[in-house]
Amino acid sequence: MSEDRTHVQEFFGARAADWDRKFPGDGPAFATAVTEFGLRPGDRVLDAGCGTGRAMTALRAAVGPTGTVLGADLTPQMLAAARRAGRDAEGALLLADVARLPLRDGVLDAVFAAGLIAHLPDPGANLRELARVVRPGGGLALFHPIGRAALAARHGRELTPDDMRAEHNLGPLLSGSGWHMTSYADEDDRFLVLAVRPRHS
Repeated sequence: MSEDRTHVQEFFGARAADWDRKFPGDGPAFATAVTEFGLRPGDRVLDAGCGTGRAMTALRAAVGPTGTVLGADLTPQMLAAARRAGRDAEGALLLADVARLPLRDGVLDAVFAAGLIAHLPDPGANLRELARVVRPGGGLALFHPIGRAALAARHGRELTPDDMRAEHNLGPLLSGSGWHMTSYADEDDRFLVLAVRPRHS
């Protein structure tokens, strides 16, 4: 785990300063995904692996002034970039590992996670940790501003059947981690999976 943490911090730390400039057109995709997530005014939502906080403005708009927005990321440089962009005005930024969140059980209504799942060192355990902090009936959104095929092409690799984000793999992974997948969209211009924490334990 410590090696994974260090690798993630080094990878994203080196890219933090230019991250938003590298992906300048992603804002509308984030806003659309947050709208589809169906948050309500007053909700308490975590942006897990928030990076530079690109989702936080849309999350704040969705939950309104009575809601709570938290952004958690493992990489100090990403959080610093979020602050420089003024996104700490939308919610609290936490230097925290999503594998061990400093939050009580069931304290949140929802978790939004953009580009996170591919970087989880232990996806089953890490998704269970996200479920732990969400109340029964609460939601999870796994998002990326481009789909699996486009992302694979960007990274110069082929899509394979064992890709964790393929529907036939992700559904069972979620159900084994305390979530029930309710929708799955994998298109050229977005990847968005919605899940709910069942009300029964």
